[in-house]
Amino acid sequence: MRKKSASQSVGVIFTKDDLRRAKRLRNRPDLFELRLDALRVGSGVLEDAIRTLGAPVIITARHPSEGGVGRLSTRERKALFLHFLPWAACVDVELRFACTMTEVLQESRAKNVRIIISYHDLRSTPRDRELDKIGRRARAYKADILKVVTRTDSQAQLSRLREFFLRERRKIAVSVMGLGRLGRLSRIEFVHRGSALNYAHLGNPRVAGQFSLRELRRVSGKILHLP
Repeated sequence: MRKKSASQSVGVIFTKDDLRRAKRLRNRPDLFELRLDALRVGSGVLEDAIRTLGAPVIITARHPSEGGVGRLSTRERKALFLHFLPWAACVDVELRFACTMTEVLQESRAKNVRIIISYHDLRSTPRDRELDKIGRRARAYKADILKVVTRTDSQAQLSRLREFFLRERRKIAVSVMGLGRLGRLSRIEFVHRGSALNYAHLGNPRVAGQFSLRELRRVSGKILHLP
């Protein structure tokens, strides 16, 4: 059984403005996530900025089918990962495309960069059998953390995500969150259930229900009684 990591806050750097805000923060999150598919800054500028952020970084270059921007090709995404890997504490690779990123995963392990295997379903929450398959496949890739983001418009969808989280966290560190009508409620719940990574925007929410960093800290500080 894998040891679960402590719950950590993640500030998402999606734009140039986010990058400027991140550099000015006095009370920084545990980690920053650099959305390499979205950031429109030169590599040299971004490298210099990373050195001044004052917190470890997760790098990711999201595929368009899982919410990525810019319609980057596999080759372009791989090049971004490999270029910024020396500055990364964690790398986030989507489960669906992990087979095309074997070089990134191998280099990450060689450099002791933690691996997040992620799955994003922007339309629904898969059934139990599919969710369990996602967990098995992520563990087969020797992920340090499994991140699952699904649409939670109904209580049934939220219940499936909850039960998956409770099952899977016995085997691997898991970060889960919902999108849609019950997205915000899901994020409150999973912060308190010990989701490994809890994401917050630094200026404008990118998905429904996403917290600001201040809201995330306020929610984290509340006492909830969960079944």
